[in-house]
Amino acid sequence: MLTDLFSPTVQHSLDLAGIFVFAISGALLGVRKNFDVFGMAVLAEVTALGGGLFRDLIIGAVPPAAFTDLGYFLTPLLATVIVFFLHPEVERITKAVNVFDAAGLGLFCVAGTVKAYDHGLGLTFAATLGLATAVGGGVLRDVLAHEVPSLLRWDRDLYAVPAMVGSTMAALLIRYGELNAQTSMVPALTAFALRLMAMRYHWRAPRAWHRRSAATEGPDGT
Repeated sequence: MLTDLFSPTVQHSLDLAGIFVFAISGALLGVRKNFDVFGMAVLAEVTALGGGLFRDLIIGAVPPAAFTDLGYFLTPLLATVIVFFLHPEVERITKAVNVFDAAGLGLFCVAGTVKAYDHGLGLTFAATLGLATAVGGGVLRDVLAHEVPSLLRWDRDLYAVPAMVGSTMAALLIRYGELNAQTSMVPALTAFALRLMAMRYHWRAPRAWHRRSAATEGPDGT
């Protein structure tokens, strides 16, 4: 199977690393929203596991991995504890957290595409679920926190596009029979690099042409 690209230990370690950095971002949003520790934990769990949970339910991989591996469940709680006690310090290294978040984005978009394909989806839909795996948790996090999801806002640096590129590249490698442990890092690193460049240069998706006003708008369009 294509999911056997890495040894189980390496794959598990990569999954936990991605889950941890996603959970940090969820817990930090809980702090900014003045949530209590339970609310922080919920946002951490949802951010870290939401995309993979959605993918597994769609492809019928039940029970989802989030409910069969205790490490998947406990890692976001560890991130919550760290943020609960050390959030000022964590906020000060936000740039470093964002770098690791970008790495998680790259890993998850490829892993999601491969797993979806292994469960019988066509390449287009496998790539779509790869994208959902990478960004789905962030969307759920923002919805629960009463925020417009970041990937829908024009005033945020590109996030979904790098994951989309990575998922598409992974699907093309599968299509031509070239996906292995080494080549799988190409789409992951591409998504990672694109996300870093978007943060560095503030790349954003274009808005509709011929808009009536060039004035800055808020998230609600006002």
